[in-house]
Amino acid sequence: MASFIVEGGHRLHGSITPSGAKNEALQVLCAVLLTSERVVIDNIPNILDVNNLIDLLRAMGVVVEQLSERQYAFTANHIDTSYLESEDFRNRCMRLRGSVMLIGPLLARLGRITYAKPGGDKIGRRRLDTHFQGMINLGATYTHNNDLCAYTFSAPQGLKGTYMLLDEASVTGTANIVMTAVMAKGTTTIYNAACEPYLQQLCKMLNRMGAHIEGVGSNLLTIEGVSQLHGAEHTLLPDMIEVGSFIGMAAITSSELTIKNVSYKDLGIIPDTFRRLGIHLEQRGDDIYIPQQDHYQIESFMDGSILNIADAPWPGLTPDLLSVILVVATQARGSVLIHQKMFESRLFFVDKLIDMGAQIILCDPHRAVVIGHDHQMQLRRNNMTSPDIRAGIAMLIAAMSAEGVSRIDHIDQIDRGYESIEERLNAIGACIKREE
Repeated sequence: MASFIVEGGHRLHGSITPSGAKNEALQVLCAVLLTSERVVIDNIPNILDVNNLIDLLRAMGVVVEQLSERQYAFTANHIDTSYLESEDFRNRCMRLRGSVMLIGPLLARLGRITYAKPGGDKIGRRRLDTHFQGMINLGATYTHNNDLCAYTFSAPQGLKGTYMLLDEASVTGTANIVMTAVMAKGTTTIYNAACEPYLQQLCKMLNRMGAHIEGVGSNLLTIEGVSQLHGAEHTLLPDMIEVGSFIGMAAITSSELTIKNVSYKDLGIIPDTFRRLGIHLEQRGDDIYIPQQDHYQIESFMDGSILNIADAPWPGLTPDLLSVILVVATQARGSVLIHQKMFESRLFFVDKLIDMGAQIILCDPHRAVVIGHDHQMQLRRNNMTSPDIRAGIAMLIAAMSAEGVSRIDHIDQIDRGYESIEERLNAIGACIKREE
């Protein structure tokens, strides 16, 4: 497995542009299965999870054309139903968490799908109840095959629209249900729906394909089912997690950096969250400029109590950035409580930061108190292994700010979500070497 060798202490300079959004890409790529016509998607990132999903679509019989470096066309006029029953299909699904969003489009298109339990990050239990209950609400039945560790969904009488109140505002669960409901008979109402920008993007693309979805951007979606969808063109938003990661890198290395073309209006609370850590950043058109700062001070709440930064459904803070924020706080002035509510194992990487000299108290699997060094003491070098995408990038940020040379193993986890990250960071002053 590949590793990163990171020489810390180098300041960044210049500008960097985020890639297309990974989480949006996984949704809209699954949606191409809803039509037999050509769908063109632009700004697709060249990352492991997205490439694996494209390869899986190709294996399913989808015609995939690469029109340019980041633009692809997909034509699903013939889906190989025999392949969908194969061991290879199940194995590929098991290795890719985003493949869970194939269930809705294939059930809507074919009326039946056998699907293996998906893989993905090792960040604790990630239940699929919202997905499954949504399919059941729309008229599907499912059975579980213990021998194959697979689920079979079928709707021989067709799918029917209904009212449903989701038990959680799951982004992938909402996406799956929306992609199923657009071709169900009648009206589907989804309350407590996720409303992240990437889910909004999926709904807008489906509407361009001929779907009738109202309430986009809210937690109440109303969908009038249609009998068929047609082709469309779609452009992915920039990845907000990359934007937040670059802000963190600039702050912790005391660097001056411009992040280009960030789609600022779609970043929500992210810029203000970094400002609460004391980080200065300016919106310049659709760019973010971070000036060099030797110190940044964490705010307290108005009553003087310690700041608490927690994840929450949109428009709250995305959980994917809490690992980055935690690392950045290790060099701030002041203290902060990081509360990871949504996943139960995402904070377990902090023991590696403690080994590097960070002052962190892990209260329980969900909460950690960070006492910042105020850049008075650099983190020490360390050898680490990336357990998931977001912990991996947090480790990379820590290593970039540390004294000495650190090693990060299992960086295929980082590759799953960040395109050519060492090349892009080296171009602006980092010193990162990939070892195969």
